[in-house]
Amino acid sequence: MSKNFDKLNKYLQKAAAYTSVLNLIDYDSNVNAPADSDMYTSKVTGIISNDYHDIFTDKGFNTLLDKCKKDAEKGKLTAVEKSLVKEAVKKRRELAAIPASEYREFSELTAKSVNIWTRAKRSASFSEFAPQLKKIVDYKKKFAEYIKTDEKCNYDVLLASFEPEFMSDRLDDIFAQIKSAVIPLVKTAVNNQKKDETDYSFTGMKSKNDIEKLKCFCDYLAGYLGFNKRRGIIGESAHPFTINMHNHDVRITNNFEAKDMLDPIFSVIHETGHALYEQGIADVFTLTVCGEGTSMGMHEGQSRFFENMIGKRKSFWEPVYPRLEEAMPDKLSNVSLDMFMDAVNRVNPGPIRTVSDELTYPLHIIIRYELEKKLISGTIDVEELPDEWNKRYKKYLGITPSDDAEGVLQDVHWAAGEFGYFPSYLIGSAVAAQIYYHIESIMPVDRYLKEGNIAEIRSYLTENIYRYGKSIGTEKLLKKMTGNGFDVSYYIRYLTEKWGKTNE
Repeated sequence: MSKNFDKLNKYLQKAAAYTSVLNLIDYDSNVNAPADSDMYTSKVTGIISNDYHDIFTDKGFNTLLDKCKKDAEKGKLTAVEKSLVKEAVKKRRELAAIPASEYREFSELTAKSVNIWTRAKRSASFSEFAPQLKKIVDYKKKFAEYIKTDEKCNYDVLLASFEPEFMSDRLDDIFAQIKSAVIPLVKTAVNNQKKDETDYSFTGMKSKNDIEKLKCFCDYLAGYLGFNKRRGIIGESAHPFTINMHNHDVRITNNFEAKDMLDPIFSVIHETGHALYEQGIADVFTLTVCGEGTSMGMHEGQSRFFENMIGKRKSFWEPVYPRLEEAMPDKLSNVSLDMFMDAVNRVNPGPIRTVSDELTYPLHIIIRYELEKKLISGTIDVEELPDEWNKRYKKYLGITPSDDAEGVLQDVHWAAGEFGYFPSYLIGSAVAAQIYYHIESIMPVDRYLKEGNIAEIRSYLTENIYRYGKSIGTEKLLKKMTGNGFDVSYYIRYLTEKWGKTNE
């Protein structure tokens, strides 16, 4: 370690500590905090965020960072040190461009917004949330203008916060390919299912007793997949999520208000995929600016891989399904595994993204992507969102949400100021497919799953993705592991192989 980096690292460790505290407050606000706490807790968030911002604009920090950049060019830093300096330079660029007072104001705004969104969703009233959302959008536009250098548009600046290797021009092309493939596949799948008169109501949830049993099963399922409960906990929130203080404290949440047992089951699989990534990061990156997943595209690639490519596979359920039958005998005693898998993999166009089937899911993301771009470019106003949302659901999925809670208010992301996040879900789905075909080519996936051997798959992902944290980008990781950079054709192939056959 160079003397310059040794001094710089004290600043970076402090920044990582502030991030951990902010994440802890975020988790608590969503899971444990009393309803009326948001006004004052948001002020706490603002103060800590302001101190975090000050680190990256501090004169001493910037002098050391510039010296470390030169040390890196001269080969005086280790590979880990270089990656930390590179990430610190990126964060400095983003934060130094934003005035400290505005950064604090925005942090307070979004800290309060989630509770306002939660209340608006419960009353299915977008008008209750719209004024808050308008403030958030205005801030995001302003911040993008501050940060922008060679990006084509403000939306690209926001995308770069989540997946810097996929700007809007590239996403337009990728999403156009996916949309042209998915829409006819949905029609084929729905037509194939028309003659199926099987009653799938056994997945419905009604009693509190059923919910308690399902909670126990979901807890078991997370552990079965490899979630380390000595380094993580599971809570409940209005919108399931994963957050980390560091790789030894990773927290996931689930939601059991749904009327279908499959919703929390696949939610916990999805969030466990995120958690495995965070828990698998090497300790050399613990409490550093690289102590998290490399991008949300790769992160969602892990969650979507476990949720869909593993969790919706019959071989995965062969050793697990008896445990679910045991937990819920009243519902599943006469339901075969094949019948259960038919329910899991049915295509049923609906209004809710988080519980949508695997095939229509991409259309949910494309709708949000199109609306985000228009909001940030100023092509549409916040007040127009519900109408624009419903028009696209009618056009792409043939349905219209019954109210705002089922429509434009269903996701928490915009309330948290996370514009540019949604495309990561679809990039992640494509990444998951690419990883799936690679892993299937080098190991007997079905045999491992039938044996209940998740460890082999998890270990491979840890070795090739997780342990690197944020030190290596998405494209490089994919090429290092699979031999190829990102390629959407794997995802289109996966969807076509699963749903492209027509029943005669």
